Amino acid sequence: MLSSEEAKELITLGRLAVQSVLRGREPVVPSQLRERFSSKRGVFTTLLTFPDKELRGCIGVPYPLYPLWQAVLYSSINSAFKDPRFPPLRGEELDRTIWELSILTEPKEVPLEELPHAVRVGVDGLMVELGDAKGLLLPQVPLRYGWSAVEFLENTCLKAGLSKDCWKNPDAKIKRFQSEVFEEVEPWGEVKRVEASHCR
Repeated sequence: MLSSEEAKELITLGRLAVQSVLRGREPVVPSQLRERFSSKRGVFTTLLTFPDKELRGCIGVPYPLYPLWQAVLYSSINSAFKDPRFPPLRGEELDRTIWELSILTEPKEVPLEELPHAVRVGVDGLMVELGDAKGLLLPQVPLRYGWSAVEFLENTCLKAGLSKDCWKNPDAKIKRFQSEVFEEVEPWGEVKRVEASHCR
């Protein structure tokens, strides 16, 4: 469990990394942050316009492959500049954008016979893998749209570019995870723990 203060440190790290890229510089990570946030975790960074909170970018690392500080750096920079749904973030947008940070638990496979009942809407995030196709939706997404567990499964399949019933395929791997979510109150401002996300 992260505190809001720790989440603010990580969000600030991501913000400063994006600011460095905008200025044509290499991001700098203080050694104390590398040490304190060295555990490997999955991370998603969501960028939202302020104050209307429209999605501006969302990319992450679902598996705990990298130290937390590195995953935050990667997800922040890629959300800002490499989300194919949006143009790269411009310098003048930085002060009109808020950061939302989701820290993930390691995804665990759910046996087909336990679906859809094992999916806890509002608690679990979902991943689907079938062949080379992969899709992921964060735990907060079904709450925003009022989805049932079946609708959540269907939309995760659609996110992967698969048919909505792909979760019934014996060859599909359905995995669930949980996340802690933190969001800036305003750009560069205080950070609070939240229950809702705009990442989709």
